[in-house]
Amino acid sequence: MSLIRRSRSGFPSLFDDFFNRDLMNWDSGNFSPNATVPSVNIKETADNYEVEMAAPGMNKDDFKIELDGNLLTISSSKEYEDEKRDDGYARKEFSYRSFQRSFNFPKDVVDEDKIEAKYENGLLKLTIPKKEEAKRKGPRLINIS
Repeated sequence: MSLIRRSRSGFPSLFDDFFNRDLMNWDSGNFSPNATVPSVNIKETADNYEVEMAAPGMNKDDFKIELDGNLLTISSSKEYEDEKRDDGYARKEFSYRSFQRSFNFPKDVVDEDKIEAKYENGLLKLTIPKKEEAKRKGPRLINIS
């Protein structure tokens, strides 16, 4: 016998949603390691790669960007601590956020010396130019002899 009455209408109730959750399922969204990893868009153009990372609430100094060969790594570690005392009550809250995202680019394509990065309005943007010899050129017309 169940203490919670189930809806027979075919629509889930608030209790169905709450009590049927798989709270200790590590594959669910409750404990997903991707929950705090910023989303990334990567676009390839004829001349460069454009990387956009959504990371609101951060500062440009919070990021570490490295290029090792053809592996681009964007990472961040940020600590926050807030302690308040009021009328004998004490509350101390702290958090620690970190992430690391890595992306492989084709070998010998990236012009390392010309990479640009900027952070504004919660969006980290990287422009990663291609080497001249790696840029796509238009189709070549081949004459038949």
